[in-house]
Amino acid sequence: MSTTVLTPEVAPALPSDIVTKISWKMPITYAVATIVTLVVAASTSGMTTFRFTLSRSDRFVIPDWHVNGATMNWILAGLTLLVFLYSLYRAVSRKPVGVVPAIVAGASVVAALLTWQGADAVGAVTLTATLASALALSTPLIFGSLSGVVAEHSGVVNISIEGQLLAGAFAGVLVASATGSVWLGLLAAPLAGVLMGALLALFAVKYNVDHIIVGVVLNTFALGLTTFFFSTVLSENPELNSSAVNLPNVKIPLLGDIPVIGPVLFNQTVLTYFMYVVIVVLTIYLFRSRWGLRLRACGEHPHAAATVGINVRRTRVNATLLSGALAGLGGSFFTIGASIGHSFNNNMSAGNGYIALAAMILGKWNPLGAVGAAVMFGFAKALAILMPSLNSNAPSNLINMIPYLVTVLAVAGFVGRSRPPASENVPYNN
Repeated sequence: MSTTVLTPEVAPALPSDIVTKISWKMPITYAVATIVTLVVAASTSGMTTFRFTLSRSDRFVIPDWHVNGATMNWILAGLTLLVFLYSLYRAVSRKPVGVVPAIVAGASVVAALLTWQGADAVGAVTLTATLASALALSTPLIFGSLSGVVAEHSGVVNISIEGQLLAGAFAGVLVASATGSVWLGLLAAPLAGVLMGALLALFAVKYNVDHIIVGVVLNTFALGLTTFFFSTVLSENPELNSSAVNLPNVKIPLLGDIPVIGPVLFNQTVLTYFMYVVIVVLTIYLFRSRWGLRLRACGEHPHAAATVGINVRRTRVNATLLSGALAGLGGSFFTIGASIGHSFNNNMSAGNGYIALAAMILGKWNPLGAVGAAVMFGFAKALAILMPSLNSNAPSNLINMIPYLVTVLAVAGFVGRSRPPASENVPYNN
């Protein structure tokens, strides 16, 4: 005798029946921004002058803007409060907040800090000069973040960007000083990055060593090697570490005369103009070309890529070499790539490689997103330079921490759910 057990039919859950968890990350972030602006507004007094031109000899001169600091900051605090309330409403409604509120809140906090520091200051808040400086300071970060994008889309984690930037800075000034040609220095910088990339490819791709470990070792190797040569070769031969060989600013006619935008975008060095080209070409090729499809396939599913005839190891090696070249070229900014030349110093990359990695993560492995994050970090560095000139009593140690604090807060607060290439740091055995 058999017994039949009847089970009730369970209807599948519909998408409308699924209740997503409320995310409080963005409301908390905007609440902190609101508190900062309110505190700054309460402590601001006096007039602030904003300057929009680099010099009075510019073709188009915008008059200085004089504002009451307290009034300006209370308006900015109110704007930030509205962003917080909007984010709170979107969070309770279980809907994404969007990018525009982040831009508004970030700009409000920055403007409030500048207004606070510039109130009754001797000098003016030079917005155009600060933006131009921010773009210049973003150059090595952008090259470094694009370097990480290329390598990681192929499946190789390039932690050694810091060492590649350092090697590029060293090789660039050494060759430029020895030959007297800044162009040969610019050629030597990416070659030094390629050599560092070749070491990464050797151990990470060929011998399947953990990419993180190899990257950390290469950073230490680059630091030790450049420190040794700096204390021996460059110290004994100071003519090989000249600050006189550098790229001058090249102003593009007509475009360079556009108010505010012109001096920022079109009065830069050749290295910065080449960076524009790299951004456009890499964005198109990575997502709109056979090369980009093959590269991303090796980072997502290398075994599936191999079944259609893609040489996974060769693709990863080539991507790692290109990644090293981009980082090395970015490193040349520290010595010969800026409009003001600098001699090489120990550890002059100063953590920029790690900030570039943070920009890549914040940009979610997209070239344009990485560029945007790198520019944000560059602007933070420009603020750290501007603020002491407005107020000599400003805490210098805290101000110097601004770029690194922004890096930590941005990655912790705004990355959200992001997915790296599925097979990065995963050995491929054919």
